[in-house]
Amino acid sequence: MRELVILGTASQVPTRTRNHNGYFLRWDGDGLLFDPGEGTQRQMIHAGVSANQITRICLTHVHGDHCFGLPGVLSRMALDGVPHAIHLHYPSSGEDVVRALVSVSTPGIDLRFHPHGGGGAVAEGLEVRPLKHRIETYGYRLLEPDGRTLLPERLREAGVRGPDVGRLQREGTLGGVRLEDVSIPRPGQRFAFVMDTAPCPGAEELADNADLLVAESTFSNDDAGLASQYRHLTAGQAGELAAHAGARTLVLTHFSSRYGDDVAPLAREAGERAGNTTVMAAEDLQLIGVPRRLRWPQGNGGLPEPGDMPDPNHSFSYGGHS
Repeated sequence: MRELVILGTASQVPTRTRNHNGYFLRWDGDGLLFDPGEGTQRQMIHAGVSANQITRICLTHVHGDHCFGLPGVLSRMALDGVPHAIHLHYPSSGEDVVRALVSVSTPGIDLRFHPHGGGGAVAEGLEVRPLKHRIETYGYRLLEPDGRTLLPERLREAGVRGPDVGRLQREGTLGGVRLEDVSIPRPGQRFAFVMDTAPCPGAEELADNADLLVAESTFSNDDAGLASQYRHLTAGQAGELAAHAGARTLVLTHFSSRYGDDVAPLAREAGERAGNTTVMAAEDLQLIGVPRRLRWPQGNGGLPEPGDMPDPNHSFSYGGHS
């Protein structure tokens, strides 16, 4: 299962219908909690997210609306007796703040600290890139390894069936049949999380070819001056980021309270600049699935051209999620 649970969508000031930040990503067997703002523990209850599902907590920076919910979440983990290790990722310059937040939570969990001071990999498949905000800030990107998708018709033609399919996957060749002969490359899926930032190279790298891009949209285009002053994105800039990166779906969030609860105008502004990217404005407690892989094109005898992304319902897969 790969889906995003929106726990909160407000920026510095929450509203009656928008809680402070909070985003939970189910990614196969992992559960990543991003930027738990104040009230995240309660939002988790409403959204049906169990503390036991969290395996990593990722902080972009230590402004309060992105981390003040951390003590409550950790205390709930201790109360529920979460047995597995919890990995906490955060900018190294926020060490004192993070330690203070952890110190007021209930002890009793296996919490492992992973500060980072630059861009790069911070765990298997998880990377960070520096953003441009008023304090040290990093965005996150989750990458599925590239693999190969097996083509049933070519397997039949090659006479490979049953347990031999697994052997071919593991060994790469079987009885003169190469894995490349009966499969096509399958690009891994990508999730990107770009929070408080002005436009910058780091945001562009994170968003590159993302299947699902979560990006802040604090201000409208009319308030571009405020966005520049406080180093945030306008809705239009978020749309441009998605378009230039080739992202498939853009989820806007982190809305200023000055716009009230109706952020449809922000979504329209982003959509005007987003090109072919699907744009949506996030709502609290919303579930958003990672976009399904594209269907094979018709023609070529029903087989895909090299590089096309297959429909997982009509193929076997190799090398990860299908």
